[in-house]
Amino acid sequence: MILAYLDASALAKRYVPETGSPAVEHLFRRVPTSQLAVLSVGLAEVMSILVRKRNLGRLTAALFRQAVSDASAEVGTASPVRLVTVDGALAQRAFHLIDQYSINSTDAILLRSALDLAAPLRARGDDLLLVASDRRLLKASQAEGLATFDPEAQSPADLDAFLGP
Repeated sequence: MILAYLDASALAKRYVPETGSPAVEHLFRRVPTSQLAVLSVGLAEVMSILVRKRNLGRLTAALFRQAVSDASAEVGTASPVRLVTVDGALAQRAFHLIDQYSINSTDAILLRSALDLAAPLRARGDDLLLVASDRRLLKASQAEGLATFDPEAQSPADLDAFLGP
């Protein structure tokens, strides 16, 4: 089993057509929602991305409302997507990653939680795939030994190669 852990930079591509959206669509077709994970504050980041695109005129009011509705239904608190919550202990365990990789606090928390999730998965022969379009987060994740997928730079075929048949 593969747990696909999506950063907001990748998840937003599900709800707004942009570079990388076809690869994210492919991911959602290949991986059951019960095998997807999102950082809880990542949902707020997706909302922020949607608002920014609406304010810039890249989303009409109707498309914005539809995107918000789709995201809430698909990855909101009532969905089978695993929401990774942030508490003080997780945030504190992420501190060193901020300095080590020069990444922002949310990326450090996501990376720390990804490492925490990956350990038991790997112990039983499964794995975690971190899905993001944030270059610094991807580089830090790779340095920590995580498998990554960048929907802006990699193709659905690359994803299939990792996921297998």
